[in-house]
Amino acid sequence: MILIMQRKELNRQLGLKLTPQRLAILKYLEGNQEHPSAEEIYRAIIKKFPTMSFATVYNTLETLKRHGQVKELYVDPFKKRFDPNPVPHHHVVCIQCRKIVDIQDEIPIKPPTLVSEEFEILESHIEFYGICSQCKSKKNITKKGGIIYVKNGTSP
Repeated sequence: MILIMQRKELNRQLGLKLTPQRLAILKYLEGNQEHPSAEEIYRAIIKKFPTMSFATVYNTLETLKRHGQVKELYVDPFKKRFDPNPVPHHHVVCIQCRKIVDIQDEIPIKPPTLVSEEFEILESHIEFYGICSQCKSKKNITKKGGIIYVKNGTSP
């Protein structure tokens, strides 16, 4: 994890001057399992550092991403989400509220021969999509025969 590294080592490896704002970003990410966006991080930290720019958050995340300290998730088409856990793992994503949950279990999958002959597989990541229990209870969602039905109180 990010903060386990010594601050001097982070400074040396990432080439970042460790300002109080950047340290606040790192602290916010440490152990965070919410997979926040840059906007969410900015909103959380701006309270303590009102003069901090959004660019500071975004550029810090991009630097951390380039150095393998965070991973960018491509599960939300509306905003970039970041995972501060760079250890390979999988995710399940709620299609209603966009909540993301880590799956630490190893899920063995072997690509077809054609793919493994044409590509050098460097990494794999599985994303499951569904509806979390909170959304399911709010919207009264049911699934029958592979079709998802949402009861919203309106009639056709």
